[in-house]
This record gives sequence, structure tokens and C-alpha cells, in this order.
Amino acid sequence: MRLVAFILICLGCYVMSAQTLTEYKERKDSLETFYYIIEGDTIPREFIDLEEVVLLNKLEFTSKEDRRRYLILRRKTRKVYPYAKMAAERLQVMNARLETIEKKGDRKKYTKRVQKYIEGEFSETLKKFTRTEGQILVKLIYRQTGQTAFELVKQLRSGWRAFWYNTTASMFDISLKEEYKPFDVKEDYLIEDILERSFQASLLERRAPAFDIDFLDLKSHWNDQ
Repeated sequence: MRLVAFILICLGCYVMSAQTLTEYKERKDSLETFYYIIEGDTIPREFIDLEEVVLLNKLEFTSKEDRRRYLILRRKTRKVYPYAKMAAERLQVMNARLETIEKKGDRKKYTKRVQKYIEGEFSETLKKFTRTEGQILVKLIYRQTGQTAFELVKQLRSGWRAFWYNTTASMFDISLKEEYKPFDVKEDYLIEDILERSFQASLLERRAPAFDIDFLDLKSHWNDQ
């Protein structure tokens, strides 16, 4: 796993403030304990938190066409990700609010208000998305919520409305039932790679997916293909 490196997050603040750090080990009863000495304070190394980060190699492409396709996918992914992130945040707020509403009628009214608000907030922008951008958005909504866009529409509106939404989307070759499967679908893996690079470059704001995605395992999986 040559892509893995460990960064001393807690240690970073000491380095930035120009404090002196040394390390020594102490042996007692055949056991070795490592310590850091920071400005005269002795701290066991086990108390320094380590955060695992991924070192991303420079991308290599087999052809100019592959590079062009990746760059197009990167542009589209960066464009639509913020909307998937916002959708997940709205859903989280809505579900938290629903837990405090006891009456079914009040819950229905609140859900309808949220649905109208989301439509009013995003509808004009979403209409301008291309077919491929719309499909990437559907995948990223699944990444961020753990639910397909079809399931979310069904939850917010009705099964019948979700059916027609999906039928209409199908006319443009977009499936609202599409899931995000980076371990199975090469394009989804490339999207995850784009997201990780964008997070590290602070081009996109990181939000954890609704399900576990170990990027190191994912990278290794596709390198072995």
C-alpha cells in the first residue's frame, strides 16, 4: 500500500509554532515505550493521534481519448456534487424534524413544504444539467444518502409520482433507480477518485458517504483488474 502515509495532526500545531520536538524510547521489563519531548513536556507517542491520508499518484492515461473522457467526467462531477451534498443535508434536517412531529397529518404537511422548498431551490438549475450530469447526480445522491433518487421521490411524494418521475427520466436515458457502486462500476470508481482528489485540493467540501468506502481498498481493487 505505497499510497498510504500517516500524518501527525496533533504534532502539526507544534511544528507550525516552531516548537522543538525530539523522540526517545525507554525500555522497562523488556517493553519499549516511545515518547515525544515537546518543549520540556514528555508525551507517550501513543497519545498522539494519527490520521490516515491517501497519497494520490499522478494520473496516467493509456490514450489521449481516455484523458479527455476523465477530464470531462471530472468537470461534470465537480459541478453536480454540491447538489448531492445539499440534498443529503436537507434530508438529514427533514428526518430530524419529522422525529419531533407526532401527528401524521402534520408530518405530511411538513414533508410537502420541504419538497416544495427543495424544488423551488434547485429546479431551475437542475433543468440546465445535461443527461450525463443528471445521471452522475443520481449516483452521487445515492452516495450521500444511501437511497436512490427514486426512493427519495417516493418518500417525499408518492409511489405513483416516483414511477412517473422515473419513466420521464428514462426518456432521457436517466434512471432514478441508479445506485453508486465504485467497486463494481469503473465510472463510479473514477468519480470517487475525482472526489478524493477534489477534497484534498479543497475544491469540494468533504462530506462522508452514507456507507463505508475505503478508498485504499477501492484503489487496490481496480489496480488488480
